[in-house]
Amino acid sequence: MASIFYEAGYYYPDFIQILMICCYILKSEKTDSYYVGCTENINARLALHNAGRVRATKSGVPWNLFYKESFANLAGAFRREQQIKKWKSRKAIERLVKSSKIL
Repeated sequence: MASIFYEAGYYYPDFIQILMICCYILKSEKTDSYYVGCTENINARLALHNAGRVRATKSGVPWNLFYKESFANLAGAFRREQQIKKWKSRKAIERLVKSSKIL
């Protein structure tokens, strides 16, 4: 039986999550820092981060998915990633997550 996840007011079978393009924020258990990125496959990308195969996040393993937003295309997800990165503020990221119902 497939698992179900909830996002933006809807329930989805787990396999649909794989197909969603998203901007995501990870939080390191080790360093308590954040990483912002975008991907077409959040499950595979998170696995790469936690396997230490992403140079930018290697020192912070393990990582947990802290936030994500789905987009219709990779360009939209990339624009959102850049917007969040420009904030350069831990408090801004935490406000985003607190005010959101996503994830």
